[in-house]
Amino acid sequence: MNKYSRIFNYLKSYKGKIVLYFICIVLSIIFSVVSMGMLAPFFDIIFLGEQGNLKKADNPITELVNRILLNLSGDLNPLYALGFICVVIITTIVFKNLFLYLSFNILNPIKNSIVNKLRSELYDKILHLPIGYFTEKRKGDLISRITNDVSEVEGSLVGALEGWVRDPVTILVNFTVLFIMSPQLTIAILVCIPLVGFILGRISRSLKRSSNEAAVKLGESLSVLDETLNGLRVIKAFNAENLLEERFNTINDELYRTKNRISKRRDLAAPTSEVLGVLVFVGILWFGGRHVLNAELLSPSMFLAYLAMFYNVINPVKALSTSFSNMQKGSAAIIRIEEILKTTATVDDNPGGKQLSDFAGNIEFRHAGFAYEDAVILKDINLTVERGKTIALVGSSGAGKSTLADLVPRFHDVTTGEVLIDGINIKDYRLASVRNHISIVTQEPILFNDSVANNIALGYPGATREQIIEAAKIANAHDFIIAREGGYDSNIGDRGSKLSGGERQRLTIARAVLKNPPILILDEATSSLDTESEKLVQEAINNLMTDRTSIVIAHRLSTVRHANEIIVLQRGSIVERGTHDELMAAQSIYKKLVTMQEVK
Repeated sequence: MNKYSRIFNYLKSYKGKIVLYFICIVLSIIFSVVSMGMLAPFFDIIFLGEQGNLKKADNPITELVNRILLNLSGDLNPLYALGFICVVIITTIVFKNLFLYLSFNILNPIKNSIVNKLRSELYDKILHLPIGYFTEKRKGDLISRITNDVSEVEGSLVGALEGWVRDPVTILVNFTVLFIMSPQLTIAILVCIPLVGFILGRISRSLKRSSNEAAVKLGESLSVLDETLNGLRVIKAFNAENLLEERFNTINDELYRTKNRISKRRDLAAPTSEVLGVLVFVGILWFGGRHVLNAELLSPSMFLAYLAMFYNVINPVKALSTSFSNMQKGSAAIIRIEEILKTTATVDDNPGGKQLSDFAGNIEFRHAGFAYEDAVILKDINLTVERGKTIALVGSSGAGKSTLADLVPRFHDVTTGEVLIDGINIKDYRLASVRNHISIVTQEPILFNDSVANNIALGYPGATREQIIEAAKIANAHDFIIAREGGYDSNIGDRGSKLSGGERQRLTIARAVLKNPPILILDEATSSLDTESEKLVQEAINNLMTDRTSIVIAHRLSTVRHANEIIVLQRGSIVERGTHDELMAAQSIYKKLVTMQEVK
């Protein structure tokens, strides 16, 4: 049951409501049992029709009912007693359903709250996992876990909460009454229950494995769909529609076959439990009927009431077996969710850490190294970035430029050495306070399906419209924004799809301008702009970089000629450093890189 511990932990905060739910369920069951118990005197009246015979009770239940009837009427008339029993049955059924309705009203908000908490906790965990985690995971699989798996938990585990309480209590209460009515018959039934449970358990046990297979295949299909939507232009250009269609259909067909296996096994539980229940029921008919005919154990009326009471147990038993099957199916989903929730965050916030209120000194990499699993990305980096200076990181693809820059906002944490800001280890600061002093403009513009204004104000939610407009003007974005219908309130589409590449990049630069941080990380921010826009935006960036500490990841070396220091990286190590003129005079790697780009 450890895999369900999170669900049970959520339930702890609803102890009072769960107790109230339990009371309502017990009352509902008691009224149901009373209505069934009234059948015995009802049959006595129909079969016997004599008051005297009613007084001859052969069990405690009939005796109790007869006493109530006699105390109410004094002189019991069969028709009066029959009418009274009918009124009692109607009244008890009304109260049974009233308390059942109240139990639903208590439980449903609890179930919805559990699913809401699970989904929120999963999303929160995804937000706080380090960047490196997502390089190893397929996006479609993560989407599947937060959507399909959570829905599976809602339908199977959380949906079974009602049955976890109601059905066992119903079975327990009814079997208690059945035992009072006839211990011999009830013991015979209880002997059969382990066999029934064993058969149903064998059916349910295989659901978990198949459900996990289905979840994996669904994640793969979502990944292919995501790749298709993102790469549709390339797919069409290379006539790769058939290739992608075949890939998707292969996964989809495997998902189809797996889900069919799940459905067959899951749907087998309910009819099997019903057949087994009927077999037990028929066994009672035969065994009990013999004793009734021989005037042993039970009277005919009590035997009929016993059968009705037992039939009242069959549905809860069937529902409980179905719930167990669904739990096995849902356990695969909860395990997949737990894999994310229990993932160790390699970048942890420091709740008791210092607040970086003002960046006044420098950023220092002291023997910093970073490795991911067995791959060493950076090793023994010693670098100081003075306040107000511009440092350019250059090198071939895979040299570690982006990883080195990512250590500053703690997208990754060093595995050896340390990174310091103003002489203090970056891990000793509150994470949010560090990132509040940093703005990042990436090579690929990252925008959201929202308005222009909200995208610019992402890092400064309290910005006024005037501040947003001023930032857009500095980034040379104001003119194209006001030319759009709706202006700053216009929606830019998914990932800014309604904008050109240059317009998207200028919005991200306006976002960085508005945040107005002391530290800038620029990943070749002008690479996706046309020539005219590049000149305007580069001028805006140069103005933005004034008196700020800037780390520039350079792909086009012509953009970093004026950097205070150029760091040349190769295979995760610093191999050269200096100004543009110094490195050109050194006749080494940097000059070769510049020469290669000039030749192009």
